[in-house]
Amino acid sequence: MQKDKHIIHMDQDAFFVSVEVRKNPGLIGKPVIIGGSSDRGVVASCSYEARKFGVHSAMPARMAKQLCPHAVFLRGNMDEYSKASHEITDILKERVPLIEKASIDEHYIDMTGMDRFHGCMKYAHELRATVIRETGLPISFGLSVNKTVSKMATNECKPNGELNIEYPGVVPFLNPLSIRKIPGLGEKTFIKLSDMGIKKIETLSQVPIDHMTALLGKNGLSLLQKSKGIDFSPVIPYSEAKSIGTQSTFKSDSIDIVMIGNLLTAMVMDIAFQLREQKKLCACITLTIRYSDFEDVTRQASIPYTALDSVLIAKAKELFRQLFQKRKLIRLVGVRLSNLVTGYEQIDLYSQSEEQYSLYQALDKIRHRFGSKSIAIASTMNINL
Repeated sequence: MQKDKHIIHMDQDAFFVSVEVRKNPGLIGKPVIIGGSSDRGVVASCSYEARKFGVHSAMPARMAKQLCPHAVFLRGNMDEYSKASHEITDILKERVPLIEKASIDEHYIDMTGMDRFHGCMKYAHELRATVIRETGLPISFGLSVNKTVSKMATNECKPNGELNIEYPGVVPFLNPLSIRKIPGLGEKTFIKLSDMGIKKIETLSQVPIDHMTALLGKNGLSLLQKSKGIDFSPVIPYSEAKSIGTQSTFKSDSIDIVMIGNLLTAMVMDIAFQLREQKKLCACITLTIRYSDFEDVTRQASIPYTALDSVLIAKAKELFRQLFQKRKLIRLVGVRLSNLVTGYEQIDLYSQSEEQYSLYQALDKIRHRFGSKSIAIASTMNINL
C-alpha cells in the first residue's frame, strides 16, 4: 500500500438533479427523477429523496412511477449538464497540480508531495467550498492513499460530505463494508461471491490468491488487492486531446452526396461503438474534408456528452453541410471524437425509450461477439471503410 500518497476523489452529488435544482430551487427536498418523462423512458438520474423509494438510474420509468408516484419527472438537458461539468473541471484545473476527469461528474486529484506546503485535507476542504461557492452545486470528496479507497470514502460520505481515510485506517475502514462497495465489482461477480458466503470486504481479503484467480482470472486478483486497500493505478492527467477517429479515402474522387452521407453514417457508427466499448463519452466532434486538389477543410463542434450513434451521426452530417460549400470533388472524409470521459451508463438515457436503450445494448453485444462490422443499417451495407 502506498502510504505516502494523497489522492482526492471529488464527486458531484446527484449531478443531473443538482443542475436542475440550481435552475429551479423549488425542487429542493423533493423526489426528482430525470429521464422518466414517459412510461417507455429510462431513468437517467434521481435525487436522494427518490432513491429512498428504491428508484435508481437505468430503471424503466414505469417502475420508477410505481415506486415513487409523487416524484417530479423531468426530461433533462444534457447540454446544461455538460456545461456544468466543464465549469467544475475548469475550477479544479486552475487550483491543483494533477487532475484526472474520470467521468462527467467526478475527478481524481493527486496532491502527493503537496502536504509539505498545504495540509491536504484542509486544501481539499477549501477546493470543495470553492466549487460550491462558484457553481452553486453540491459536491463530496474522499481523501486517501489511492484512487480506490478515496472513491469508496466519497461514496460513504455522500451526499454533501467529506472524509479522510489515512493510511493506518484503510483496512479498518474497508473491512466492515459490503463487497458491493468495491468499484468495478459487477452484479454477476457480486452474486457469485455472495453465493460462496463472501459478502464483506474483510472476508474477501482473506481468500487465497490462487482461489481468486481460478474463480475470476485477472479480475479476481484486482478485486483481492482492492479489498486490501491496494491500488497502484495513477491519476492520469486530464487532456482535451484524448480522441478516437477514422477517415476514408475514396477510390475515385466523388461528389455523390448520398454516398458520402451513408459513408459518414457508417464511420460514426464504427467509432461510436469503439467509444462505448471503452466506456467513454465524448464532448466534441470534428469533421475533415479533403478535396481533389488536396485542400483540407475542418470544422468541429462542442456537443453534450454522448456516445449515441444517432446524436453523433446527425452532428457529423450537419458539419458536412456547413463545410461542403464548393462544387469540388472530394477525395477523403474523416471524423474524430474528442474530449473523452468515462460514462457509458449515462449515454443520453433521458432522451431514449427503454426499447431504444435495449436496442443499442443488443446491437453492441452482437458487434462485441462477431465484430464491429457484423451489423449495420441498410443504407451503409455497400460502404467499405
